[in-house]
Amino acid sequence: MIEERKVAESQVEIARLVRPNHLNSAGRLFGGLLMQWLDEAAGMVAMRHTRSNVITASVDNLRFIHGAYNGEMVVIIGKVTYVGTTSLEVRLDTYVEHIDDGMRHPINRAYFTMVALDENDKPKPVPRLMIETEAEKAEWEAAKKRREMRMKRKEEGF
Repeated sequence: MIEERKVAESQVEIARLVRPNHLNSAGRLFGGLLMQWLDEAAGMVAMRHTRSNVITASVDNLRFIHGAYNGEMVVIIGKVTYVGTTSLEVRLDTYVEHIDDGMRHPINRAYFTMVALDENDKPKPVPRLMIETEAEKAEWEAAKKRREMRMKRKEEGF
């Protein structure tokens, strides 16, 4: 029997407080540090889904919408959007959460492709993804297009 998991089973939400040592010379959160936090979150989502070790295969569509500043709370929400044979796509949405009203404002969106590994660090099959909502179905379809674009770029040497 092929394993299946729901999107909600592996969803991750992480909150980080932006501190002075996280800032670049312009006083904003280092983009590279945010990328590290995103990679960690993507790994946690993928490990929850696959119940195995994973590696990052690619990152695409990393969009910086707005900066984050000292003292702000950064919230990262990650979820599986698509699974292939040995890989899966993880969508990560990043927000700044305002302490005074709890409102979240988007600052970043990224898609990571993660590969599940067996005990010998070789790619292994991943559980199927149970699509339960129209939003999950739409995300799956969009992920298929992103996958096709990644494959085409790979063929063309990009």
